[in-house]
Amino acid sequence: MNSLSKQAQKQLAEAKAEIEVGQAAPIMSRTPRTNHHLPQKLAEFNSLAEGLDYAAKGVTGFNFYSARGQLTEILSYRNLRDRAIAVARRLLGLKLKRGDRVALVAETGSEFLEAFFACQYAGLVPCPMPYSMHIGGMGAYVDRIAGMLRAAKARAAIATTDLAPHVAQAAQRAGVAVVMSYEELREAPPSIAELIPFGPDDAAYIQYSSGSTSEPKGVLVSQRAIVANTRGILRDGLRVVPNDRAFSWLPLYHDMGLVGFCLAPMMGQVTVDYMATTAFARRPALWLKLMSDNRSTIAYSPSFGYELAARRINGEAPTLDLSNWRVAGIGGDMVRADILDLFAEKLSVAGFRPEAFLPSYGMAESTLAVTFADVDKPIRIDSVDAIQYKLSRRAVPVSASARSKGRERRFVVCGKLLPGHEAVIRDERGKALGEREIGRIFVKGPSVMAGYFNNEDATRAVIGSDSFMDTGDMGYWLDGELVITGRAKDLILHNGRNIWPQDIEWAAERIEPLRSGDVAAIAVEDENGEDAVVVLVQCRLSDRAGIEALRRQVAAAVHASAGVECDVVMVPPRSLPFTSSGKLSRAAARTDYLSGDIAEIAAGGKKLAGASGGALLEAAN
Repeated sequence: MNSLSKQAQKQLAEAKAEIEVGQAAPIMSRTPRTNHHLPQKLAEFNSLAEGLDYAAKGVTGFNFYSARGQLTEILSYRNLRDRAIAVARRLLGLKLKRGDRVALVAETGSEFLEAFFACQYAGLVPCPMPYSMHIGGMGAYVDRIAGMLRAAKARAAIATTDLAPHVAQAAQRAGVAVVMSYEELREAPPSIAELIPFGPDDAAYIQYSSGSTSEPKGVLVSQRAIVANTRGILRDGLRVVPNDRAFSWLPLYHDMGLVGFCLAPMMGQVTVDYMATTAFARRPALWLKLMSDNRSTIAYSPSFGYELAARRINGEAPTLDLSNWRVAGIGGDMVRADILDLFAEKLSVAGFRPEAFLPSYGMAESTLAVTFADVDKPIRIDSVDAIQYKLSRRAVPVSASARSKGRERRFVVCGKLLPGHEAVIRDERGKALGEREIGRIFVKGPSVMAGYFNNEDATRAVIGSDSFMDTGDMGYWLDGELVITGRAKDLILHNGRNIWPQDIEWAAERIEPLRSGDVAAIAVEDENGEDAVVVLVQCRLSDRAGIEALRRQVAAAVHASAGVECDVVMVPPRSLPFTSSGKLSRAAARTDYLSGDIAEIAAGGKKLAGASGGALLEAAN
């Protein structure tokens, strides 16, 4: 028995040693958080392939957790490189040529990552595609994928086994001849041709923005852009150190998930732990539990993710230890100060520090990041006079008198530009604006795209002769830092006034039992050709009296907040459309409402122009 015990101990020690050097092992153990014998380099490379070559010399990497919180797969950077090179030879065996686009369904797992980096070694341009789009059904998913494949002029499409038949339908519509599952790709015959990885002057990948619909626009990200952006994220934004360990539930087909929590960590040799986005949606508290277990230091989420986790954590918070969480990043949508307050309050018992919050601003057209707040300073909130903000397009500091009258509007400051980047805020005539003047944000720099892939018209629409790109976002300067106030394209013009839909939505969402993301404010042309304000409200109530009472409360709150009369339309839960990054899509909500796809659950709302939604849509077209 003693002999057997010693033998078992020896085998266990050997298995652990194998894991430490990144080799396959018979037991499951997550990758270490630190490379003790490999100096950390923060994107000091010329390409993604060069970055992975260096990361593979260490022991860090990616780890994947199930919806029940079990570690199901480990992928060290060393193993990722080896597998990527093997898959690269199989991709070339499909007779693909250098520069061809390869669509990859981006499920959270090793298959997508192996294929993505295989493209880097094979000289092929990967195009991450959504893993699933349950809203609208599988038909809507096939339509969207077909549009992306056409826009990318893809030569091949690789999908997960479960989605392969649907991707095949989309590929047939788009004229893509090569379609297979990741499993089939792994079994495909390899090519003996020499692998020539992408270099600094090549493309890196095509990123489809979360707002892409029937005419998707692909952001062509160059190697220089991804290197510049990941360097700025690691060095200047997050200020990564060797002991950092990241955690992410963000989808890998979205720029925040792909760049922020795959490419940037790899370029800094940082270990990342993953759970699927769907798992987070079902069990948001599991995100915090796994971060507690793994002593994670970096994680990001849009505001709605923090709210969801805070509302679902319940009695589990005291059992957690979030004291290691030094960077709680916020981005991807408007940063909500009230949601951050809620999260900090609920998780303080777990050791979470509000100083960890790190607001930022970015978009796929700038690879990912544009600005970061100072990671070493508390979050900064600018309180402005709501009336002045709405009427004069200026962010005037709120007075004590105005605050007492409920005229306070709070904005979270999103920080300074990454080094080497420039920004200007302009009015409708193109004039540059000064401090606290609200206008449209334009940016340029090494991370900004050269243009949309194969779409010159769309490129010209956003990039001017001065190389500044129109972000489509509104904001203002405050002491050299950027404050985001909303999207320009969502502005409602009502009786000569510009109304930000966020103001209406936030006013309504303060009413119980409404939550963040339950309200969409849109403009619909009435019979006089004027913009009428329609407020779509997801309602979970079942009794008519309660529904009508909520309708009146919302109408009163909107009138008090924005000074407008509105038509409040009560719609079923999960009716409002969101982008893949979790942003409310007001344009899609308007289309769905006018077409009748979003239907009212109870009578009582006005019917604009005396028409049905479908008739309104026909008139609008």
